[in-house]
Amino acid sequence: MAIEEPKYTVFLHDGDCEIRDYQAAVAAEVTVVGDQHAAARKGFRLLAGYIFGGNTRRQSIPMTAPVAQERANEKIAMTAPVTQTQANGAWKVRFTMPSVYSLATLPEPNDPKVRLMTLAPARFAVVRFSGTARKENVEANTEKLIAFAKAHHLRMIGSASLAQYNPPWTLWFLRRNEVLIPVDH
Repeated sequence: MAIEEPKYTVFLHDGDCEIRDYQAAVAAEVTVVGDQHAAARKGFRLLAGYIFGGNTRRQSIPMTAPVAQERANEKIAMTAPVTQTQANGAWKVRFTMPSVYSLATLPEPNDPKVRLMTLAPARFAVVRFSGTARKENVEANTEKLIAFAKAHHLRMIGSASLAQYNPPWTLWFLRRNEVLIPVDH
């Protein structure tokens, strides 16, 4: 069975980088503290608890991909590459909900750390890479994406986020990861 992914159209494709227009969606999100890897694990567990029945209806919600992670309250410094660390270690981890759901039809989370929200349609610059999402790989691909955005005269309007598409048992060289930065239309 295929795992649903957020719907988008590709506006521009250039090597490993793209500009994508994403449709509106509904997401569940938590804010957690720790380094990138620890925050991803902690956030995943909280969100998995929600979709595996930790909600007011005890209803299972199908898993989607990717798991998205970004620094909480981060601002882009336009003259320096964005890194995947933050002084206070706060990260937002997000699951996009299956497209058959709206905020009105999703069950309420039992855990108050899980927030449901609507994601507005948005344009993103995206770079895809395989392998592990270690800090060094994320930083290198973020730098590559910033260079792509500058070369295409894109105005970055938010922070970089990491999207991971595969379960942890996937062999490292088969993993699909992306770094995304929201850009102005």
